Amino acid sequence: MASAASETLPPLALAIALDREPEGGAPVYRQIAAQIREAVEAGQLADGARLPTIRALAAGLGVHRDTVSLAYEALAAEGVVEAHVGRGTFVRGRRARAHPTQRPAEPPFARVIEQLLEFERARPRYPEGVDLVPLHALVPDPRTFPVDAFRRALNRAFADGGASLLVYGGPQGHAGLREVLASRLRGAGVLVGADSIVLTAGASQGIHLALRLFAEPGEAVAVEEPTYHNVLGTLTGLGIRPVPVPMRRDGPDLDALERALRRPEVKAFYTIPTFHNPLGITTPVGHRRELLAVAAAAGKPVVEDAYEMDLRFAGRPVPPLAALDESGLVVQLVSFSKSLFPGVRAGAVVARGRAVEALLALKQATDLGGALPLQAALADFVRSGAYDRHLASVRRQLRRRRDVLLEGLARELPEGTRWTTPEGGYQVWVELPELLDARDVFADAARAGVLVAPGHQFHCDGRPSQGLRLTFAVADETAIRRGVALLGGVVRERLRTPRPAPAAAQIHV
Repeated sequence: MASAASETLPPLALAIALDREPEGGAPVYRQIAAQIREAVEAGQLADGARLPTIRALAAGLGVHRDTVSLAYEALAAEGVVEAHVGRGTFVRGRRARAHPTQRPAEPPFARVIEQLLEFERARPRYPEGVDLVPLHALVPDPRTFPVDAFRRALNRAFADGGASLLVYGGPQGHAGLREVLASRLRGAGVLVGADSIVLTAGASQGIHLALRLFAEPGEAVAVEEPTYHNVLGTLTGLGIRPVPVPMRRDGPDLDALERALRRPEVKAFYTIPTFHNPLGITTPVGHRRELLAVAAAAGKPVVEDAYEMDLRFAGRPVPPLAALDESGLVVQLVSFSKSLFPGVRAGAVVARGRAVEALLALKQATDLGGALPLQAALADFVRSGAYDRHLASVRRQLRRRRDVLLEGLARELPEGTRWTTPEGGYQVWVELPELLDARDVFADAARAGVLVAPGHQFHCDGRPSQGLRLTFAVADETAIRRGVALLGGVVRERLRTPRPAPAAAQIHV
């Protein structure tokens, strides 16, 4: 049993009991919201009563401020409370809550949709502003987009294809783009033809299809931890549980992976071996071979996300898992969203045998096919050499920006801070010194003028993290220097600020 600080409590004491290990149960913010709602319905909190401030209730319960903020937001969405900027959060009048024109009844959603809504509410909220330094953004810099060259490719595609590009294209996608992709994959050692490729609306749809290929609702998929935040959202939306496999310096912990894949409910392993998101590291070839051996011994498929494979700007290329796979267990995901621009929505799933047939059935049931004009234009763009010219320019730019970021970290961040050194892609992982919570640093940094991605969102359970993901995708060299200097000031100030000794483990969403 815990209660918030008395300074802002209503006349009737508000006591909230939390299950601090709610495995399979309600998230902590839902527990808080439910008990406040019960207190309101029981009349323990009167109409118009002011709730404790987010900071006070979080301190009293030993939870993070974001957790209480989510609870208040959920109650506001239900019409139980209302927030007034600068004044606080208040219990709404019963008459206002009951008024049918103000709160129409809504149909209940499926359980996985409610869970997905909870997942989405827990995402960091990034402020907007032209003066903010975007060290959080994992998207290509629009200033690099080859707009004129792609327009010419689109014109040539329409001149060649005409009306045939404006019909349903079939679930496998444009044959010309599949041929182009197959040729590039063979150059990387993945010996496939166009028939092994299913085009998708970016890597995100590929992830969705690949996970559905192997796991059903209620089953599980092993994932690296930390991992790509959106794959956790996809798993949530599919009703599939993530089973975390800790990341080490050279890749996923293979002993932990072996234990995970032995579990009958774990049906596959999702991995980002090249320019890992969020860590930025690349798994060496020896570790990749061992990983495939572990998967083969368990008879479990591997989903390889190669979304940034074209963005290497340093070091020697490492063969993708799909090139090393001798058992036919690897399903590979590729995308143009990070290497070209996301608006083209072009990616692919690369598979073998019955997996291709199953992917086509899933794709047909999902969207009937992709946008043929864009796929045809992209095929022309690649065949013309424009894509490789674009990549050469982008790689040079990314190397310069990475170097500026790493130099800034060494100059501005305090002793004890550690970070990775990526050989490609857009992201660097920073481990903060001491027991700093990345959520607090994220909030302070945003107020100071620099946006970073806090590490908790990359963990399966959203637990506290000392990690930050910084990117050099959108910010140029001048902005990177300014952003890292601002971040360094925030971290140093946090280290100077006395912090209360941690109570029983802090609870996060």
